[in-house]
Amino acid sequence: MNLLDVFQNKALIAGLIAWSLAQVIKIPLDFLRTRRWNWALFFTTGGMPSSHSSLMTATTLAIGLYHGFDHPVFAVGVAITMIVTYDAAGVRQQAGIHAQRINVLFDELLHGHPINQRDLREVIGHTPLEVAGGILLGLIVATGQWMVWQ
Repeated sequence: MNLLDVFQNKALIAGLIAWSLAQVIKIPLDFLRTRRWNWALFFTTGGMPSSHSSLMTATTLAIGLYHGFDHPVFAVGVAITMIVTYDAAGVRQQAGIHAQRINVLFDELLHGHPINQRDLREVIGHTPLEVAGGILLGLIVATGQWMVWQ
């Protein structure tokens, strides 16, 4: 096995394309909302669409399309995809809400005093719509790749 064999892994390629597209799509969508370009969004988590959901959905669907929906690896992919999407919309979203509230508490406790501490990162999770957007993007990428590269 050599390094070039990785480029023949169609499921991996579908997942990486979906992840990359999700990260790129975040930039113009954020521009439409804020009217300013934020290129750092390519390297951050959170936002629309969910890159975690698109990565896992595209990879799992590609496994099913290329290797069969009855393959045990597809079943593992479905299980992991369910965990990732639940985590993206549930646990991580709640962590973001907690970070917002803790930041408010810091501001209230330290009102009037200069503070050099950074705020906790608030956008670490996704809304259900952002997760659905990631799932849809993953489905489109894997299906499109399969139609072109069987």
